[in-house]
Amino acid sequence: MCVFCGANPGARTAYGAAARDLGACLARRGVGLVYGGASVGLMGEVANAALAEGGEVLGVIPRALWEREVAHEGLTRLEVVGSMHERKARMADLADAFIALPGGVGTLEELFEVWTWAQLGMHAKPCGLLDVEGYYGPLLRFVDHAVAESFLREAHRGMLHVDDDPARLLGAFEAYRPPAVRKWIDREGT
Repeated sequence: MCVFCGANPGARTAYGAAARDLGACLARRGVGLVYGGASVGLMGEVANAALAEGGEVLGVIPRALWEREVAHEGLTRLEVVGSMHERKARMADLADAFIALPGGVGTLEELFEVWTWAQLGMHAKPCGLLDVEGYYGPLLRFVDHAVAESFLREAHRGMLHVDDDPARLLGAFEAYRPPAVRKWIDREGT
């Protein structure tokens, strides 16, 4: 499972608690964690929780961040790559599914890239949001607006699983089957 999340802890203690819950849940289910390799923020919380439960944790970090000493040195395996692009590609290759915890621009960019790839049929891996205390509510309203304005098909909107409970989100992933619908909306707008 690839988890995208903030390198900061965020303003609410609930964010760290959710990261720890997700990390522990993955480890208890025997699901390995792939993440950005940092020791700080929610990234450190999810990794530490998975490790504490005996889980396998693989971090992928760009050399520039590794050199800034934010890399987690206690992982099962840490891969140092040359760039952010290499990091994302490697994480995507290693993962069978993607979850975003709360985070900033980097988290959103990572999530939207893998969701776009799924929409284009480049992979059939589930994508989801662990929506802690409604953090992603404004974003989801925008996504629904994109559907209403015919820039996103409802079937593709449905590819993004959302839950506030890690076990339920993982259950939805287990049942996931990608939709058989083409990406492009008809030129007439239907």
